[in-house]
Amino acid sequence: MDQVFEGTPKAEIRLEGRKAIRGDVSNDWGSKLQWQISRDGKVIATVAARIESAYEHPEKTPGKYEIVLQLFKYINYKKDAKGEYTESKFIDISNKVGYTV
Repeated sequence: MDQVFEGTPKAEIRLEGRKAIRGDVSNDWGSKLQWQISRDGKVIATVAARIESAYEHPEKTPGKYEIVLQLFKYINYKKDAKGEYTESKFIDISNKVGYTV
């Protein structure tokens, strides 16, 4: 069975202090939904976002943090020697929010 990608998934996120809160995902494909957290431009964590609509990263290391909501877009099972997908990937579906510690 093939996954059907109808519409473009979209969600808005906002910050309350350091807590990111997401709205509903429109055109949700039903695949894995995750928060991606970066510090100073480098990804430091990914956290499941399907069940909880809010997330506060516990990291207190000084730096500029950015959070975005991502959804997995499955294309096929092709993987490289490291076992990572070569065509299927997570795509950003929200605005990015940031804060500084």
